[in-house]
Amino acid sequence: MQTLEEANILLVDDSRELLTILTDALHGAGFAHVACAQSVREAREAFARERPDIMVLDINLPDGDGFTLFGQLRAQADVPALFLSARDADGDRLFGLGLGADDYLTKPFLTQELLLRMRTILRRAYRTELSATAPVRLGGAVLRMDESAVARADGQTLPLTATERQLLAVLLQNRGRIVTYDALCARVWGGGYYGYENSLNVHIRHLREKIEDNPSRPRFLLTVRGLGYKLAMEEQP
Repeated sequence: MQTLEEANILLVDDSRELLTILTDALHGAGFAHVACAQSVREAREAFARERPDIMVLDINLPDGDGFTLFGQLRAQADVPALFLSARDADGDRLFGLGLGADDYLTKPFLTQELLLRMRTILRRAYRTELSATAPVRLGGAVLRMDESAVARADGQTLPLTATERQLLAVLLQNRGRIVTYDALCARVWGGGYYGYENSLNVHIRHLREKIEDNPSRPRFLLTVRGLGYKLAMEEQP
């Protein structure tokens, strides 16, 4: 996993409606690999099949409880987890954290808060792996994500701002595919991103000035009119 958005996520909750809402929110935030389960049995099967990087577990399930499930799954692999529960008693929270869970969120909750907590857990759990991003060549330019810089063919090394790096991380993860304006804005500015499209366009222009030989005729960082942007797999004629 070279970026947070490459993480395999396992959502376990008995509410199909909530799973749909969370899946849509995760996809909108740039996370592409989301698996869902509505019971202990389905969770075990999905865990073995998907090999998740993080689990979001409901406590009350139709054929068991999330606490027991967590212990069973963690015996197989040391995967970080966040508990979701309608039970807000301090005893339940402390018990879940005492089992080794990374966080505990009480229903109802803000979807954006869940996304922020998941990102925090992923950064903490996979910090070394995320920092080891391999260089990526785009024509004469080389993206060095671990250094937040672009090495150009003319010998210049141009630094990337934090926002530029975040945008590039999402585009690289989805290279060759369109990433919508909404998904890019959500990745950088979170749930309150409405109205930031103009700022997004400015950051994209600055990125093109760093990675493209001719920013006015880009070969790699392409606009898909009315939809969003994509990072091309190959140079465009």
